Formats: sequence, structure tokens, C-alpha cells
Amino acid sequence: MAESLSTTTALITGASSGIGHATALSLAAAGANVALVARRAERLEELAKEIRDKGGKAIVIPADITSVQEAEETVARTLAEFGRVDTVVNAAGLMINGPSLDLSLTDWDEMINVNFRGLMYVTKAALPHLLEAVRTSPRKVADVINISSVAGRLAAPQVAIYNATKFAVTAATESWRQEFTRKSLRFSVVEPGAVTTELWKQKGSWEGFTAMFGEVERLLASDIADAVSYIVRSPRRVAVNEIVIRPTDQP
Repeated sequence: MAESLSTTTALITGASSGIGHATALSLAAAGANVALVARRAERLEELAKEIRDKGGKAIVIPADITSVQEAEETVARTLAEFGRVDTVVNAAGLMINGPSLDLSLTDWDEMINVNFRGLMYVTKAALPHLLEAVRTSPRKVADVINISSVAGRLAAPQVAIYNATKFAVTAATESWRQEFTRKSLRFSVVEPGAVTTELWKQKGSWEGFTAMFGEVERLLASDIADAVSYIVRSPRRVAVNEIVIRPTDQP
């Protein structure tokens, strides 16, 4: 039976669009207070209003999590407002693919910074507070959910650095899972296939994959949010370590 998340707080990166946006709505509907983190403040304000209009609690934290200081301040602001952090969803992502000769080192660095360093900085800052949440929560459990990709399982041409960042996310999540499982801090990784989000509108991403996926009906961001909600709302005895979600027609 899915548990209520009332009295808990979820910090969600990449909340201005896509999977982060959908996850914020889902966890707020389950009763969690939500800290909405992204660079685009206007979009976060719109999302926060939607959550508040439905009776939920949300705060807006415009931040660039590729900065250690801003990642730490994001966690600090969440604590200042809600007093705790029970769940972290690292959903911020960037995909810039294409021929390696054409892409710049700046393109590659941006993906590494957003997809892995930002996740690492937020997780590191949140760790002691997540462990404290385990101690003080009636549920006696806390969660970190990292959004990786099927690109973190299978490499493909012209996707080298995006592949590398997602392989890193999947590997780090499993290592953290082993380190903290006896402390009731659950680490989970969700690896979606093709999802209809703004990720496909980023430089080099859509054109390179249109032919690969053809007429495949892509997943919705809400499909991934449902998986995240299932992980977080599972009772303490249940740890969902990894979920791979592909469109039915995706090879």
C-alpha cells in the first residue's frame, strides 16, 4: 500500500520542466512539502502556484546546482523553510549529442557538470540531513532517487559523453546504495528510454535520434514521475534499487 508523504519534504532538481516538474506534482499530491530547484525562476513560480492552489506546500529555489555553493545553499534553504529533507530527486539533466568532431569541449563539460557534478554536489550536501530524517521520521526511511537513462546501460555512437555521465550516475547510485542501505537511506536509480521532454529540444539531441526512434510512441514525464512516487511511497522494508522504463515500441 502506498504511504502518505505528509510531514516529509522532497527536494527536486530540474523542477522547471519534464521529469522534475512531473515528479514535484506527484510527490506534492502525496502530501510532501516540495522544494523546487532549477535555473528558470519564472517556471518554478508557476509550478509552485499550481501546487499551492491544490493545497500543497512548495518553495521556489532558483539555483545553478553546478556550483558547489549554490547546491549547498539549496539544501540550506530547504531546511530553513521546512526543517527537514526526507527525499532528494536529482532530475536535472542535459543532453548534447552529435559527432564528436563537431561538439566542443564546452558542450561536453556542460553535460558533465549538470548530469553528474550537480547531482553529486546536491547529494553530498543533503546526506547528513537525510540520515537525520531517518532518525526523526515516523516512516524511519529516507530516499535519494537519481534519474539516469538507458544511455547509462548501453553505449551508442555520437553519445559518448552523455553515455559517460549516465553510466556514472548509475554506478554512483549503486555504490551509495550499498554504503547506506543498513542506515535506511535508500538510493534508487530510474533509467528511462525515450521520454517526451525538453531534453529532446537541446542542441544536437533531437536530430540525431529522430531516425533511431522513428514512430515510437515516447513516454510521458508523468510515467517516470509515477515510478519515482512508487519508490518513495513504498514502506521502509521495500527498497526499489533500479527501474528501467522504455516505451513499449522502443527496441
